[in-house]
Amino acid sequence: MEGEAELRRADLASEPLEQFRSWFAEARAVLEVPEAMALATAAPGGAPSARMVLLKGFDERGLVFFSHYTSRKGRELDANPQAALLFHWSPLGRQVRVEGEVERLAEEESDTYFATRPRDAQLGALASRQSDPLGSRSELYERMAELEAGVGGGSLSRPPTWGGYLVVPVAWEFWQHRDARLHDRFRYERERPGGWRIERLFP
Repeated sequence: MEGEAELRRADLASEPLEQFRSWFAEARAVLEVPEAMALATAAPGGAPSARMVLLKGFDERGLVFFSHYTSRKGRELDANPQAALLFHWSPLGRQVRVEGEVERLAEEESDTYFATRPRDAQLGALASRQSDPLGSRSELYERMAELEAGVGGGSLSRPPTWGGYLVVPVAWEFWQHRDARLHDRFRYERERPGGWRIERLFP
């Protein structure tokens, strides 16, 4: 169909990171929060869970997000350090899926990022026991007020229970919407000892 977006094998970069970098730049031009992504983890018994988080960086090592190590996702990643990510960029008719192994960022990197966060976000990270039961919202506000009173105008240090995660991809999938649900899908899968195998998938 004339004017319909398409994704051809010849269009793809040989490295998935380069393909992602190109698509992310296009998403940034039309979306307010292109870095929003669904993060799926699984408990040791295999039960899945998913939530939205924000991509905070990506490079040759992998994709980075930050969270509480003691949250549900953190506990699941400790027990089963694998995850899947999904970006959905509706205005472009595109999705990107990433599957990979997960490791914690070095403490120095987490410290550096924490120092760049707005003060309210820093206080929130210190006050929250993410995923634990909360009696009332007022309890959370009280914790924030106590923390703020305790430190005054001083700088805040990253809590040891909060920091960064690195998703090291073993597979990427790039999905382009096409009419009649005949979408274009290409999967990159890491080959040993290096390089990527690229194949087109049925929609």
